[in-house]
Amino acid sequence: MIQISQESLKPFARKYIWWKTPEEAVAMPERVIAQVMNIGDYYDVQALVSQVGEEVLRDVLTHAEAGQFNERSWAYWHYRLGLSSVDHVPALPARKFA
Repeated sequence: MIQISQESLKPFARKYIWWKTPEEAVAMPERVIAQVMNIGDYYDVQALVSQVGEEVLRDVLTHAEAGQFNERSWAYWHYRLGLSSVDHVPALPARKFA
């Protein structure tokens, strides 16, 4: 589990996890961080990187669940965080049905 101040994530939770209260949303910090990484505006993404650091972002990305990232964000963050080279981005996580 990621150890990030829940208070520092509440502004992001209010804006990017609008269907839950900020208190409910920050109980799952990985989800808040993934949502900002996926649909955050430039300024919020820069603030998030400053607050949590690239190692946390790498952890969120490598443990992402199906549906948390769109293709564009998935590719961007893999390049941005040095997790893949050009044309070698792993496939998006997919749902598995038993």
